[in-house]
Amino acid sequence: MELFLPVKPTILIVDDSPANLSLLGGLLHKSYTVKATGHGSKAQQMASQEQPDLILLDIIMPDMSGYEVCRQLKADRHTRHIPVIFLTSKTDVESEEIGMSLGAVDYITRPINPEILLSRVKAHFVDAAQTQTLRVNNEYLEFEVAKRARQFAALQQVTILALAALAEVRDRDTGQHLRRTQNYIRALGLQLRCHPRFSSYLNDAVIDMLFKCAPLHDIGKVGIPDRILLKPGRYEPDEFAIMKTHPALGYEALEQAQEAAGESMEFLDIAKQIVYCHHEKWDGSGYPQGLAGDAIPIPARLMALADVYDALISRRVYKAAISHAQATRIITEGRGTHFDPDVVAAFVALADEFQAIAARFADSDEALQTKAAFLFTVTGHGVDPVVN
Repeated sequence: MELFLPVKPTILIVDDSPANLSLLGGLLHKSYTVKATGHGSKAQQMASQEQPDLILLDIIMPDMSGYEVCRQLKADRHTRHIPVIFLTSKTDVESEEIGMSLGAVDYITRPINPEILLSRVKAHFVDAAQTQTLRVNNEYLEFEVAKRARQFAALQQVTILALAALAEVRDRDTGQHLRRTQNYIRALGLQLRCHPRFSSYLNDAVIDMLFKCAPLHDIGKVGIPDRILLKPGRYEPDEFAIMKTHPALGYEALEQAQEAAGESMEFLDIAKQIVYCHHEKWDGSGYPQGLAGDAIPIPARLMALADVYDALISRRVYKAAISHAQATRIITEGRGTHFDPDVVAAFVALADEFQAIAARFADSDEALQTKAAFLFTVTGHGVDPVVN
């Protein structure tokens, strides 16, 4: 390990005896840059301005005791980091205890043995250099860990968006649907995080992952044949049965991805819950598992409401939009049957925010026309206003 040693460390000697200053300066000047003063108040000023690497401090001085100098140095944020070694004729244990309690790193008594003094000063700088080296290395490691975490988070988000975009290309919805629903689900999460039924689960990290994973909710639609997925009219029973397999298809794809990764990842666990369960209903009449009540994972309960609300208020190439008021009525009527009652209550409290999100990420005419052209190219059908 390479030590970070100053080129020539600076030592400030504080002693009211000119003879002591001369003796110490003579011993130290070959290896160190030496500054000196005989006054405690001057020592404080010099320490603040010149930032020495070490202070050798006498205790008995006329204007201010070494104890008081040390106390004030350690109280000042500009000088508290500077190590202090008491150098004194006070040899009693009590005086040494006081000095060390004030924050000194060492206590050397007179008469001075030059070899011992030089050895202990050098040892201090070696220890300080090792500490500094460890600190720098730790900071570098922390920086690298944070950098890798940022890279992983960015890769995670890119992967999610790429998968969502793959589903979006084949779906009848526009890309703004994904942006709206992920903002709806985050708003619901923030609204419910202090609710007694949700507070133990909905922390900031989980809400952030809900926002990131929401665009994956219909990823399983990539496995649905075009003749069904893009059909402009109402599904026949056998067609709807196939359409209802998309949650399981999406879940299986994410499950395989997690198995390939070889470890459990929270964001994939949340994504799987959203993908697999967002068509479940509070009363157990949903699909694919027929889950009811609290058996439906929280992420899926939030996604269910966000998805339905957006489907109701959004224009599509195959249907007209309905108003926020009409959508709110439909959702509140589904309280306790389709939706978790507390999630509906959160939605009602967030009415203005939901409307603002819908306006901010509204579908453009160009996007709808592009989607309509795509549907016609693939299916040969024009626009059909029937809602599936």
